[in-house]
Amino acid sequence: MKTLVPAVAMWGRTAPSHSITAVMITDDQQTIVTGSQEGQICLWDLSSDLQISSKEILFGHTASVTCLAKARE
Repeated sequence: MKTLVPAVAMWGRTAPSHSITAVMITDDQQTIVTGSQEGQICLWDLSSDLQISSKEILFGHTASVTCLAKARE
């Protein structure tokens, strides 16, 4: 059985000022995590009607974030 996944734009009328290099969605499909070439990790809320809003920006990496993975419990 094939699951359909709708495409989602990560911004509105203008593209973000950072370059997204990695994307991950949480198991509950309510949060998107992006990593950027500038070393930021951004958390985004994803509503059931696919509306995206910024939640948090995490700073501290000194290199590009090129991979994201979730930790096991």
